[in-house]
Formats: sequence, C-alpha cells, structure tokens
Amino acid sequence: MSAITVSLPDGSTRTLPSGSTAADLSRAIGERLAKDAVHAEVNGREVDLSYLLSGDDEVRILTKQTEEGLHTIRHSTAHVLAQAVLSLFPGSTFAIGPPIEHGFYYDFSLPDGASFSDSDLERIEAKMREIIAADQPFEREETTGEAALKLFADHEYKREIIRTAADRGDSSGAAGEALNSEVSSDGIISTYRNSAEFVDVCLGPHVPSTGKLGCFALQSVAGAYWRGDHTRPMLQRIYGTAWATEKDLKTHLHRLKEAEKRDHRKLARDLDLLSWPDELGPGLAVWHPKGAVVRSVMEEYSRQRHREADYELVYSPHLAKSDLWETSGHLDFFAESMYPEMHLEGASYYPKPMNCPFHVMVYKSSLRSYRELPLRLFELGTVYRYELSGALHGLLRTRGFTQDDSHIFCTLEQIASELAQLLEFVLSVLRAFGFDDFSACLATKPPGKAVGDDSLWEAATAGLRSAMEASGLKYEVEEGGGAFYGPKIDVHVTDAIGRGWQLSTLQLDFNLPERFDLEFVATDGSRSRPVMIHRALFGSVERFFGVLLEHYSGALPVWLSPIQARVLPVAKDHSDYASETLAALRECGIRADISEADDPLGKRVRAAKLEQIPYVLVVGADDVKAKSVGVNSRGNKEERDVPLDDFIARLRDDLAALR
Repeated sequence: MSAITVSLPDGSTRTLPSGSTAADLSRAIGERLAKDAVHAEVNGREVDLSYLLSGDDEVRILTKQTEEGLHTIRHSTAHVLAQAVLSLFPGSTFAIGPPIEHGFYYDFSLPDGASFSDSDLERIEAKMREIIAADQPFEREETTGEAALKLFADHEYKREIIRTAADRGDSSGAAGEALNSEVSSDGIISTYRNSAEFVDVCLGPHVPSTGKLGCFALQSVAGAYWRGDHTRPMLQRIYGTAWATEKDLKTHLHRLKEAEKRDHRKLARDLDLLSWPDELGPGLAVWHPKGAVVRSVMEEYSRQRHREADYELVYSPHLAKSDLWETSGHLDFFAESMYPEMHLEGASYYPKPMNCPFHVMVYKSSLRSYRELPLRLFELGTVYRYELSGALHGLLRTRGFTQDDSHIFCTLEQIASELAQLLEFVLSVLRAFGFDDFSACLATKPPGKAVGDDSLWEAATAGLRSAMEASGLKYEVEEGGGAFYGPKIDVHVTDAIGRGWQLSTLQLDFNLPERFDLEFVATDGSRSRPVMIHRALFGSVERFFGVLLEHYSGALPVWLSPIQARVLPVAKDHSDYASETLAALRECGIRADISEADDPLGKRVRAAKLEQIPYVLVVGADDVKAKSVGVNSRGNKEERDVPLDDFIARLRDDLAALR
C-alpha cells in the first residue's frame, strides 16, 4: 500500500496509508486528540474530519478547545435545532442558522404565521437531545443548482439562497449573506445530511456526528426580517448557546444571570438615575437629578484630565449646512445613519453625526505653524445618529449621545510619541474609573483602495504598534481591518463578570486633512499636510455610564455616587444634630442628604442600602453629646461613636485618593 506524508503545525511530519482522512491522522497522533477533534484545517482551509488527505498537505487538527472548534460545535448544533423544529412542526420551513458569539440561532417560518412559545422551546430542546443521543453522522454531499432546487422544493428561503448564489457563480455573494451556503465557480452546491429526513445547504465544516454535541441550551425567541430587510417576511428566530463542556455551559449561563441582574436599564430605573419616556421616541433618554450628578462628575473629571494633558477645550453647534458634510464625505459614506435634512433660508442643514468636521474648522480658522503642533482639541459634543429601533439597547446603543471627543493635529514625525502619550492617558483615565484588565486590537491597512501612500500607512501603523508595546498592553493585529482613511487601535476592558467591552478608539486619519486641504507651515517655510488623530476615550458618556452601572452592579465608587452619605436620626429628638451633621458634610463638598425619622430606623437603613449609598450615618442621643456618628458603610461592619470630624477627614482623604 502506498503512503502519504503530511506536515503538522510543530514542523514535524506524519506518514499515513494512502486514502487516510483527517480523522485517521488524529487517531494516529493520539487517543486524546482523536476524542477532542472537531474538524481540521488542511492547507489553510477548514474541512471535515472525513476529508481525504494527500501527500504534502499541511494539516492542523482542531479540537473543541479551540475557537474554530467551538465555532463548528455551534454551527452543528444549529443544524440539530433546525432538524428538531422541522420534525416537530410539520409544514414549517427554515432560512439561515449561523454560529454567533457564545452560541447560534436559526430562523424559521411556521404555518399560518404561528409563533414559538416558551413551552415550545422545551419540546424542541428535548427533541434535539434525542437527535444528539442517536449519534447521527454529518455527511457532506455536492450537487448542482437544479438538483438542489428540487431537493429543497418545499423550502422557499433555501431556494432563494440557491438561486442567488448560482446566479453569481461564487461563494462570496449570497453565500456570505446567508452565512451557510457554498457555491463553487462551476455552480456546485454543498449540502450536509445527518438523517434521511434532514438536509441543509451549508458550507461546513461540521462535527463528525451529532454525538459530539450536547452542551447547549435554547434561550429565547425573537422576530427577524428575512435578510434583515423590513420589507421582507418576518421570521421566528430561536437563539441558543453551545459550549465544549458542561462546565463551560454552566459558567456562561451563570454569567448571563449575573448580567441580567446588572442590566443598566433596570438599575437606572431602580436607582432613579434616568428613564426612556415613550414621548421622546426610541433611543432617547432623560437624565434624572441623581443620574445628572454622576454624569456631571464624569464630565468634569474628563475636562480636568484633558486640561492637565494640554488639550484645548472647544464647543461646536449641533447642526451644520450640507456643504460641511459633503466636503467631509459623510453624505457619501454615512448618510443612512444621519437624520434627514432640514431646509431653512435656502440651505440644507443636518444634525451632526460626528464632531470631527467642526474641529477641522477650528484648525482651519488660521494658518498653523509647526510650532503649534501637536494641536489637541477636546469637546464633550452631543451627536445624533439614526439607529434602527431593533438595534437600540438602553444607553449602550442610542440615537443621541455625547462623545468625549478629541482630535489631535500633528506632524508625521510626531505620530509615535503622540500615540504613546495618548494611549498612556487613555489607560490612566480608565483605571480611575475602576478598570484594570485591558486588551487591544490593531487594525491595519485594508486591501484595495486606501487614502495615503504606503510610507504614511507604515509610519502610522508603526506608531500605533510602538505605543501598545510601550504600554505593555496585550493586543492582537487585525490585518486589513483598518478604515480606508487610516489604521486604528480599539481598547477593550473586561468587567467584573468577565465580559469584554470595546471602549476607547485611537484612529489615524489621512482623509479629512486631504478633503479639507489642511496645512501647516513647516520649519523650512513650505506647506505640509498634518496627520489627524481621532480619539474617543469613553466612546460616549452614555455608553460608558451604562457599562459602569453594569460593572459595579449599581454600587458606583464613592467619588461617583450621586449621594455619598445619608444621615439618619434615630428619633425626631435627634433631627437638629442630624441637620448639623448634614451641613458639615456639605460644607466639605460631600454629597449628602437626610432621611428624617418619619419611618422606623430599620426601614430607612434598608432603603439607603437599596439605593447603594456608600455611607449611612446614624445619629442618636450619645452622638448628639459626643458629636459623633454611627457609620454603616457599604460592604463593611458598622462602626459606633466615630467622631464626625474624623469621619469627614477620612472620607475626604479617600475621595482624593480614589481620583
């Protein structure tokens, strides 16, 4: 029997009998690997374990512990979901079912416009477990477009995918849109079958058999327009989550419960911070007095730090004529996210979706010299963007928001040092708000058309990379992921329950300086083009506030709390001293209020704790005599007979240290 030799990721080789599959290779390497194997990568292409190997192939066996393996587990579980639904609901049809972050979904259309119920999810999950227990093999087949249309004669959405993909003759168009179809250049379509009754159009790869699955849970049902088009039919989407092990599944479900408890929308209502009145329209909030206090503290801290870092504060209007947005390119590239134009006095105006063109106007207000660079402009500027109603999510995705927006104009030679200082500044501010687990992504020049020559991109990218390495920040590189106008860094933080949030962005821009013909006078008297750096540190005040609420589960740090201390007289006889205590606290700049003895003390203490007030100060007869307070601090044991002056001094020292 002839043999083949394949290469492994560690540089070693393995000789196998001719006709061996990727599964055979995994068994040859070791029993543990074969048990955990999900699919393989051969010469850079992900394939099933049943794939026949050839000599000189470069092969990597992908296990359930890898991101790629987890992706395939979720994809295969989505197929089992579709099989279960079509079995339980005769006359139903299915559309697409891709893996997504943490799980998967599948879209269905039920007969007579019916909808799934919670009890249906229980039935479907039970049926899925039957299919998994049957250990049905996933078998890949290839067919032509006409044969595929006959195969899916009862499934209109699959037939649309097949027709569109076949018309294009490649796997980049409809296949990309559908997320699970494959069409080769000669019109061949791949399908996967894991029972006599169930087959799906699919790119693959998949696990060898359904028995490799099982660590999953169905979660919810939602409506979804076919292909995301509101003019197309509304489908029923079932979401689920799937993991490599039961432990991972339980950890994820526990995190979801924690996240539900920490939902900033619920916390905002419970703590009386802000609300979203229907009268305002979707995606627009009003800030209540307590929420406004926190926001004010955040914004003033941001202004203070920017002043200390040699930024110059500017203000800009909320709208501008169409001329500005035409020059900036927003009307060409961003119009669908902008609010409609307004016609006044023969001109068209648009609410601003971004602050950057206004800062460009500040730069252009006079001829700049190299001596003025870097010029750092900062604004807390409110912008307005039209988001689809279905995409809105409290403060995390909204239609009106305020960015802590900075634009830095510098020379090419200043990029590296400016970015290093800027990244250090960003991380120090995020640390002040309690974040200490950071990562980043460097997005480089995209393929195809991009503004600026290669030397400019190389210098800018090197500056970004140098800044991250100097900071010690762990980062990944997204090759080709930058915008057409420059590379960027996205900074991510991990919150208290392990979720990642993308917050700050440092974006190089070679486009706007060109569009607005920005110049500065160089050392030799010639005119040169500056480089522009966009930087939003919070991202937006609203979104950052929402992230903070969830990170702290409403128990904001003392320096951010709307009420830092509440005074509780034990009885009405102690009200005068309670008022003296309140006055002393406020005189020292401590945000405090009083809860008079109209209700029992225990009830008032519980109310203060539910409001997440950091310090509850109880004053009784002994405190009146000794000028002391009883300190009930959040998360600590109660202290008795603390001199009021000592408490105030201690709190002021703590507040100074926290900031």
